[in-house]
Amino acid sequence: MRAIVLSETGGPERLEAADLPRPRPAEGQVLIRAQAVGVSYAETQIRSGVMPFPLPLPAVIGAEAAGEVVEVGEGVSEKLIGTVLLGVTGGLGAYAEYVALPAAMTCPVPDGVTPVEALAVAAPGAIALALLHKARLQGKETVLVEAGTSSVGTYLVEHAKEFGAARVIATAGSAAKRERAAELGADTVLDHGRPGWPEELPDVDVAFESIGGASAKQVLDHLTPGSGLMLYYGLLSGEPPAVTAADLMARGVTITGCSGPGWAGEVFGTHYPEMLARLASGRSRAFVDRTLPLEEAAQAHRILESRTTTGRILLIP
Repeated sequence: MRAIVLSETGGPERLEAADLPRPRPAEGQVLIRAQAVGVSYAETQIRSGVMPFPLPLPAVIGAEAAGEVVEVGEGVSEKLIGTVLLGVTGGLGAYAEYVALPAAMTCPVPDGVTPVEALAVAAPGAIALALLHKARLQGKETVLVEAGTSSVGTYLVEHAKEFGAARVIATAGSAAKRERAAELGADTVLDHGRPGWPEELPDVDVAFESIGGASAKQVLDHLTPGSGLMLYYGLLSGEPPAVTAADLMARGVTITGCSGPGWAGEVFGTHYPEMLARLASGRSRAFVDRTLPLEEAAQAHRILESRTTTGRILLIP
């Protein structure tokens, strides 16, 4: 089968097409013939070595794929053969024509939804829903969505008022993206590429923090004293938020890290099916920036790192 192999960390050119043996599903796994493969910004950081990740090189990276089940491992019902599933690998193996997935980490693609649409919406939409549920908005809050046209940010902006936000402030790094964030429903859009941009913020009740670094501390300084909440879920700057416990105490606010096994289990077990059902019923949309052949994985990474996308990039084996 054709697959994309990373032999050593570095630039996008480190991703190279190769012929590898077709994997066999282990106990509890299904093997799919991939019809769409997700590419995420986190995978560009894994490839470059910026994000710590247990990576036994050479490796086929990739966490998401959707396609038809062609084989099942021990303990998995053969009734799944021929069905179209979407699933996650845990971080390795998805950039390939055939992908082994834990059966427990798969969801059926709803009737009337293509694998491309399902994969475009599932992970970013589910993360956004999980964040919005966790925020417990009451209908009066001002919320900040950093990177409001990123894969997750898009769904946060689009659905924040549905979940109770009174005012949505988004950030974006280009004029086109700021226009896009406004179209999605943001009341105010700021340029997070401008130094000191958080100085333009009013008091913010809930901040969906995905940039990290020094700007996170500046955002924290605008959280509503005594009740403000920062939900930290991303690392677009490559640096953790420059926030200390003393910063939290001085303002009386809370920062919650949205990551780890428990968080991932909730996102997949609850919010993946929720998001796919919303897509099938027309309550959410699939935002696809473009699709590329599997062999162009390196180009997909270059495009993601250019920060010009306004939807998901998917590989088609």
